[in-house]
Amino acid sequence: MPGITFLSGGQSEEKACQNLNAINKLAEVKHPWNMTYSFGRALQSSVMTIWGGKDENWKAAQDRLLDRCGACSSAALGTFEGGSGSTESDYVANYVY
Repeated sequence: MPGITFLSGGQSEEKACQNLNAINKLAEVKHPWNMTYSFGRALQSSVMTIWGGKDENWKAAQDRLLDRCGACSSAALGTFEGGSGSTESDYVANYVY
């Protein structure tokens, strides 16, 4: 099995990284599979807000995306220290895919 992927379930960016970090810190012996979240909204929510579809926000949004990717990567390794992500919940009641 190459990995186990959980849905971030509408958690805030910060909470999703904190929870993934905690999961990856639990293993006393490194497991042979990767454990991660599907970071759809929890990776890109603040990026999309910053960008807002405006060309002049492109660079700021790219910088934010790079920051979020670093946070998610650290969480997947169990080394996330926190503090950079949005604490706004991405939960949407009755959301249908």
